[in-house]
Amino acid sequence: MDFVKSRKHPVMRRSPVPALTAATLATGLALALPAMAATTDAATPATDAQVATAKRLPGVTVEGTAVPYKVDQVSSPKFTQPLVDTPQTIVVISNELIHEQGATTLTEALRNTPGVGTFFAGENGSTSTGDAIFMRGFDTSGSIFVDGVRDLGTISRDVFDIEQVEVTKGPDSTEYGRTAPSGAVNMVSKQPLLGEALSGSVSWGSADQRRATADWNQRIGDHAAFRLDVLDQDSGVPGRDEVKNKRWGVAPTLAFGLGTSTRVYLDYLHVKQDNVPDGGIPTIGLPGYGSPDSTRPFIGDAPKVDPGNFYGTDQDHDHVVEDMFTAILQHDFSEDVALHDTLRWGRTHEDYLLTSFTATAANLKTPDPNDPSTWTLARSNPNFKNQTNRIVANQLNLTADFGTGAITHDLSTGIELSREKLDAITMAALNGSSWPAANLYDPDPDVGDGLIYGPNGAWNNGKTDTAGAYLFDTLKFDEHWQVNAGARMDHYSTDFASAVACGGKSAPACGSLSNGSIVPGLDAGKSGNLTSWQFAVIYKPTADGSVYANLATSAQPPGGNNLSLSSSASSADNAMLNPEKARTAEVGTKWNLLDERLLLTAALYRTTVSNDLEQDPTTLLYYQIGQKRVQGVEITAVGQITKNWAVNAGFTSMHTSTSSGAVGSATSNSSPAADGSNVLAYTPKSAFTSWTTYRLPFGLVIGGGARYSGEMQRGTDGAIGTPQYLKAYWVFDAMATYPVNKHFDLQLNLYNLFDKQYAASINKSGYRYIPGTPRSGMLTANFRF
Repeated sequence: MDFVKSRKHPVMRRSPVPALTAATLATGLALALPAMAATTDAATPATDAQVATAKRLPGVTVEGTAVPYKVDQVSSPKFTQPLVDTPQTIVVISNELIHEQGATTLTEALRNTPGVGTFFAGENGSTSTGDAIFMRGFDTSGSIFVDGVRDLGTISRDVFDIEQVEVTKGPDSTEYGRTAPSGAVNMVSKQPLLGEALSGSVSWGSADQRRATADWNQRIGDHAAFRLDVLDQDSGVPGRDEVKNKRWGVAPTLAFGLGTSTRVYLDYLHVKQDNVPDGGIPTIGLPGYGSPDSTRPFIGDAPKVDPGNFYGTDQDHDHVVEDMFTAILQHDFSEDVALHDTLRWGRTHEDYLLTSFTATAANLKTPDPNDPSTWTLARSNPNFKNQTNRIVANQLNLTADFGTGAITHDLSTGIELSREKLDAITMAALNGSSWPAANLYDPDPDVGDGLIYGPNGAWNNGKTDTAGAYLFDTLKFDEHWQVNAGARMDHYSTDFASAVACGGKSAPACGSLSNGSIVPGLDAGKSGNLTSWQFAVIYKPTADGSVYANLATSAQPPGGNNLSLSSSASSADNAMLNPEKARTAEVGTKWNLLDERLLLTAALYRTTVSNDLEQDPTTLLYYQIGQKRVQGVEITAVGQITKNWAVNAGFTSMHTSTSSGAVGSATSNSSPAADGSNVLAYTPKSAFTSWTTYRLPFGLVIGGGARYSGEMQRGTDGAIGTPQYLKAYWVFDAMATYPVNKHFDLQLNLYNLFDKQYAASINKSGYRYIPGTPRSGMLTANFRF
């Protein structure tokens, strides 16, 4: 039986990965728009294979002519309609866009959607690592998914095995279960295709960046194929001394039943990282900086430190081992009924030591006030993590298209079961050892084994079991009117236990025990039901456009972001609290223009978060009476303006507010800004991103992009003299690709063309920041056979 193409998986146009024939396989790293230019004359119609090629991601059948950057439907079967008819702001970042920009991580790929980034550098002495993503005013790091299944851990995710990145904005619990109020990020893995091809890339760039990838697809039967993606990278970081990104990965995948009614995908991913993490640099000399010590006002006039300075040590490390196995089953009972099942086992282990610091008056020494070269900064905050995250999950989905009288239904329903576990060993400095202070303007990381550290006997264990069920239905009354409605119920149960060292800050008293003795910590649990829903009305003036109004909700229980509970009255993870809830109202319009080559979207939205934790200024007690609000506009354009001119662009504004008097953790973003204004921290007021390419008649492709991030506030605490906000900035990038022949092309990427100096992120206290990447370049050789 041939593969069934049903209405729930509509025919659509796809971004310009090359057409798959018996000898050619579309792969993102091998080909983008320039490769098409090298092999197909602009005036020659596409071949039958290029027009009819089908690319099957799990849950999606994609067919049609290639349209740069434009993806017409997300991968999840929960979304039954193409993007133009989906009443929600969704940005899909295609593989060729990632490839053209030379992006290597999820964080870099997300620069293609406005207002999303790693704006928060950590809580006081702790430094954020990995994909610490903020979106629409909230920490979204705990709402990252791979093929629709939650991905755990504070790691940096590579995109060598990723087909596309899907960003859904606004409350999204109906689709994914517990999520941040801002939405979710889903990474879609590459899958085997019926064809034979080998492709890859070798890159070298500034700061001794070196990276190689390969993508091999092999047909192994009439309906089976094997695909292997591999990665090796050993790179410095432009503008940052000592910081290193070193990783290798392998992703073999088997597919059976391709082109039939029953398809099985067996995916495995193994990635190992050996990085040197970045703790940032002091904010001394930045606009708004003042002395942290009133007796030493001259510190406020000190010059900026070199943005390349590394204040860590040669003991700093970030070791990550990630393993993920996924089995996907798809079965089409008929043209109108299909089953989709995803089984996932995943394990991520992270072991890191990172030197954090706070340039307080006590930690900043100035032995000769007139000679800054004598000033020192204490390396006083060794930041440890030895943590293992595990997940076992199964998602079963049924889609059905049917009619009831004059109304047609596109229904999607399913159940999801998961168990997520956290096991953490507490590491600490032993025997009173410490690192020597760093020279403020000329730090030396060579300290040997200056810090003696190891497990101190303390630990944290967390576990969350979740069972969820959902139902979506798109009701089509005629060619103009549709209603999209859905509801979900999740039952969750979280158990947490710990052992801690007594006598420290916020730790139990030691009593008759010696200071630092290990004693029982928190033993707590939290369970309950989470309900979420969405309702939208869509009006279609024509087949190529829609106007919609949408209401949606989400919920996040204590411990929902990191599987950890707390006994602190000021923590949103306190087991005594109720789930944080969010609701969004959105009105928008979407249009496929220029013969469906260009998708334009515009939306007005307002997200309100309730059950926020606030402190009563009189009693100093905490209550869940606060609210946060983010509202604004988001506009995007993606696709082709002409047959040679492609574009991806987006703009957003974010006007935020919080209840007065809120204080608390910056990671939950519950405090007002440091300048006293009543806005959410780590949220640019407006943001813009763009990328465009143009194919010249002789095959050369030139392109570039611009990114703007508006002014944003940091969180507030007792820090003295530090900047209260980060200035707005523009960054411009460029690229060119020259096709040498049909098997080989050269790609040059230039970043931050005008060498703009800017702060990309700042920590809560404002004592340190991560500088933006200076002017740098990357040369890539792409091959394909």
